[in-house]
Amino acid sequence: MEAPGHVAAFDVATAMPEILVGTTSQFADGDRRIVAHDGVEIGVFCWQGRFYAYRNLCLHQGGPACEGLIMHKVEDVLAPDRTFQGQRFSPDEVHFVCPWHGYEYDLRTGECAADRRLRLRSYPVVLRGEEIYVAVT
Repeated sequence: MEAPGHVAAFDVATAMPEILVGTTSQFADGDRRIVAHDGVEIGVFCWQGRFYAYRNLCLHQGGPACEGLIMHKVEDVLAPDRTFQGQRFSPDEVHFVCPWHGYEYDLRTGECAADRRLRLRSYPVVLRGEEIYVAVT
């Protein structure tokens, strides 16, 4: 069952049903929305003018991966001799953090920050004018 206010459409070109998420004007940079389709929750993120969609199911223990903090990756700062100098926030990589146990995922790829071989299921995001859809398979 879909969340109230969301309409499923069917894209003949791709033969995948689509869920209307909202309009681009409803998303500020850093916003997210959780939508549902057939019992599956999908987190839709807006970051630097682009949209990303992932299954809202943490790979660790099934928590709501897409509902936690959004933050820049914390990086260690090392001196040329490899001694620890402190930490900083990455200017390039942004993560979202599962609120259950702190598993972090790369917002642009869905990869688990602790093990890049693991990745959340992603969904194509389709923009039609101002409208944002997620294609579900």
